[in-house]
Amino acid sequence: MICFVISPFMKLIRNILYPFSLLYGFITHVRNYLYDTEVFESAQFDTPTILVGNLSVGGTGKTPQIEYLIHLLQNQYTVAVLSRGYKRKSKGFIIADSGVTAETIGDEPFQYYQKFTKLIVSVDADRVNGIEQLEQLKNPPELVLLDDAFQHRKVKGGLNILLTTFNDLYIDDKMLPTGNLRENTKGAKRAQVIIVTKCPSNLSEEEQFKITQKLNPTLFQKVFFTTIEYDNKLKGFETVNLSELENKEVLLITGIANPTPLIDFLSSKSIKFNHLKYPDHHQFSDKEIAEIKEQQSNNKIVLTTEKDYVRIFARLKKIYFISIKTKFLNHSNDFDNLIKKYLEQSSRNG
Repeated sequence: MICFVISPFMKLIRNILYPFSLLYGFITHVRNYLYDTEVFESAQFDTPTILVGNLSVGGTGKTPQIEYLIHLLQNQYTVAVLSRGYKRKSKGFIIADSGVTAETIGDEPFQYYQKFTKLIVSVDADRVNGIEQLEQLKNPPELVLLDDAFQHRKVKGGLNILLTTFNDLYIDDKMLPTGNLRENTKGAKRAQVIIVTKCPSNLSEEEQFKITQKLNPTLFQKVFFTTIEYDNKLKGFETVNLSELENKEVLLITGIANPTPLIDFLSSKSIKFNHLKYPDHHQFSDKEIAEIKEQQSNNKIVLTTEKDYVRIFARLKKIYFISIKTKFLNHSNDFDNLIKKYLEQSSRNG
C-alpha cells in the first residue's frame, strides 16, 4: 500500500485545524445519534432504493459504480438515478430530457443521461421530495439509485453501498478539516456492502483479507474489491484507438478529484502529455477555453475524462475522452446476486 510523507508544514496546519475536526466530529456524531434513535425521522419508501456513497469527500469512484449497477439492472427493471446535481445552475426537482445540459443538472447526471437511453435521470437536493416525485410519475421507476447520499439521513436506503479507496481507506482517515471524513468511521456500520475501490488489478486475495480485517466489518456486512478499467478506444470528436496517441503531442485536461490513476495509466501506455489540472467539477471559464483552443491550434490532441467532456464538449469541438468502468477483482457474481436478491425480496414484500 502506498505511503505518503507529510511535510512539516502540513503537519503544522493539521495540528492547527485539529480542534475544528473535533468540533465537526461532535456535531456529526450528535446528528447521527438523533437519526439512529429516531428523534430525527428517516423516510422509507415502497420503491426499492440502493444508496451509493462514501464517508470521505470526493474521488472514491461513485460514478463508475452507479454505472455498473445500471448495466446490471436496466434490462430487468425500470431504473431511476437520483442525484443532488452538484454545482448545477438550477434548483428543485428536475427529470432529464432533451433540453438539459451539464449546467442544468450537473456533470454526472448529464453523463448518465447521455449514456443510458432507458434510464430515468433526476436531480433534487431534497432526496425525500425527489423520490416522492419519481413515485408519482405515470410510469414510476421500479428501483431508485441514490447517488452520493450516504450522509443524507432523511432517506433510509433499502441497501447501502459504501465506497472507500484502496490508497485512502476511511479507517485511516481523520475528520474534516484535518482529514477528508464527512463523518466518524462508525457511520460505516450503516452499510450492508463495503467496496474497496481503485485497487491494483493484481491485488492478492491475501492482501484483500488483510484489508478486510482492518476494516473490521460486522457479521452482516460484505466486503468487495474493485479496480478501474480504462477503455482502449477514445471517443468524442471521433473514435480512435488509444495507441494512436503514441508519438503525438497530447494535452490532458482533468477536473476530477483524483486524476492520479489516469495519469499512471497513460504513462504506462508510453503516452507523453502536458497536464492541465483543475478542481473537481470545475466550471471552465471563457479564458480557460480560449487557452485550450490555442494549444489545439498547435496540433495538440486534447484528451479529457468522460465527466469533464460533458461539461466542455459544446465549447471544444475537437476533443476526445477516455471512459472508465468498475471491474470486480473477484466475487462479482456474489455482488450481483446480493443486489438481485435484495430487489427480489423487496418485490415480494411490496
